[in-house]
Amino acid sequence: MAQADNFGFGEEASLLKASARKFFTDNFPSSTLHQLVATDPTPERMSDCAWERSLWQQMVDLGWSMLAVPESAGGLGMPLVAVAGLVEEQGRAAFPSPLLATLSSTYVLAGCGESGRAALEEIAGGRTATLALSNRQGSWNCADTAVRSDERGRLSGTAWYVQDARKADSLLVCAHSASGLGLFWVAADAPGVCIAPDAIVDLTRDQAHIEFDNVAAFEVSGNALAAVSQAMPAIWTLLAADIVGAAEWQLQTTVDYVSTRQQFDHPLGFFQAVKHPLVDVMVQIDQSKSLVYSAASAFDSEPERALQDAHMAKASASETAAFASGRSVQCHGGIGFTWECFAHLYFKRQKHSQLLWGDAAWHRARLAQLLIGEVA
Repeated sequence: MAQADNFGFGEEASLLKASARKFFTDNFPSSTLHQLVATDPTPERMSDCAWERSLWQQMVDLGWSMLAVPESAGGLGMPLVAVAGLVEEQGRAAFPSPLLATLSSTYVLAGCGESGRAALEEIAGGRTATLALSNRQGSWNCADTAVRSDERGRLSGTAWYVQDARKADSLLVCAHSASGLGLFWVAADAPGVCIAPDAIVDLTRDQAHIEFDNVAAFEVSGNALAAVSQAMPAIWTLLAADIVGAAEWQLQTTVDYVSTRQQFDHPLGFFQAVKHPLVDVMVQIDQSKSLVYSAASAFDSEPERALQDAHMAKASASETAAFASGRSVQCHGGIGFTWECFAHLYFKRQKHSQLLWGDAAWHRARLAQLLIGEVA
């Protein structure tokens, strides 16, 4: 099937993106973000989990958390290009929420067939979820999980680098079992589940490693590798969309600053040493954004290209995260390094996103294997 015109980004997707931008502009300006997550500059502070639950509930009421849930399971079943538009706007606001984690879990559950329907219906009903796939070494290959299921379907072991774990109602856990590699649906507050927060640089997210001690779980799939592999292009694409949105905020905020800050009787933006790097940021963002929506379109209409395009999107977005962050702080000058400046919140979120689910080098290496085979 050929790629749809305009990446399949139709009127519904456009309205969703516009309404999301208005929602975050009206309810969550950068000053509110700073007051929420940046109250304590102490480096040794404990990892926090600050988020606006009331605003999240409004997002649930708007149906945003169930956009990717198939209609057969009570969701909206919207295409990935529409979901990516929403996530881009969340990235622009750097809004702390379990949206990305819940959407990622949704795509994995959708690959589980009929056995994942009950869990999808829970998400459609407003339940949040996150993926627990990685081992201590940070492998994104779910076959490397350190969690195991016994003959009674009870889980033991530890899952690492779980995103927004303290915001999730349910966990989708990959575990070894007697029959192979399975996916298990677990309540986050089930007996035997211990969520241990990690100290991370990103103040807008929380991360944890989760210990399972003889935890009762429901197996939603006995073929985790297939379900996760099918979902990964969507997961990478959505994270890349979040990066693009955050980079757009960094560019616009920096342009506004250099247009008003005076130096040598001119705005900073008057000087080529300032304006040219910001043009380079704009070009880099446009490149990444194009690749994001191309990958989303491929997931929707050209599944044979989905993996390749998703690798390209995340590789480009990871480089955009680093480049836009560096130019943003640098062009803000001395104030850009202060705790009071909003730029550091986005710098830290972008650094986390840059490495999450693989950085640019990791994705390009997989893309090379896909296109030209294993390197000798």
